[in-house]
Amino acid sequence: MIQRDATGSKSTETATIAGGCFWCIEAVFERIEGVEKVVSGYTAGHVDDPTYEQVCTGLTGHTEAVQVTYAPDTISYRDVLKFFFAFHDPTTLNRQDPDVGTQYRSGVYYDSPEQKEECKAVIADLTADGVWQDPIVTEVAALGPFFPAEQYHQQYYQRNPNAPYCRVIIDPKVLKLREAYSSRLKPAPLV
Repeated sequence: MIQRDATGSKSTETATIAGGCFWCIEAVFERIEGVEKVVSGYTAGHVDDPTYEQVCTGLTGHTEAVQVTYAPDTISYRDVLKFFFAFHDPTTLNRQDPDVGTQYRSGVYYDSPEQKEECKAVIADLTADGVWQDPIVTEVAALGPFFPAEQYHQQYYQRNPNAPYCRVIIDPKVLKLREAYSSRLKPAPLV
């Protein structure tokens, strides 16, 4: 999804991705330079406006996903995808870390032919480079309706850094981001 400013120039774009629990992907992307907004939600299902409890049953077809709004003059869609693939395991079907079920599948939901082709190219590059021993099983599909998750899921890691899930599952991802991609991070806020 491309958004334009008052002059008609492209100002932001949106990527919709799913890599297990949305708290994990959100915590990574909200720290990356050029990312303006990250919204946790649900997509790729068949129930309108599902609740977290409904999605957790695995019966709605939805996956936990995030919509990443970013400035393409700072971070490209290809880079968004590279970060995405670096911070989850795209070779496990319906599973990430301790989370199991179709709602935790890996997915990229494109909203243009260009996004679709770019995603396929990134997956082909990762496969050719042998980044993973097993095949990538990431679902690549057209974006359907995206439903923002309940408010208590938004910025979950920021608001709950000491929660056990955050300490055990998300902290290592944020540490990896800081260590491996420090030049791509937003400046630390002044306190």
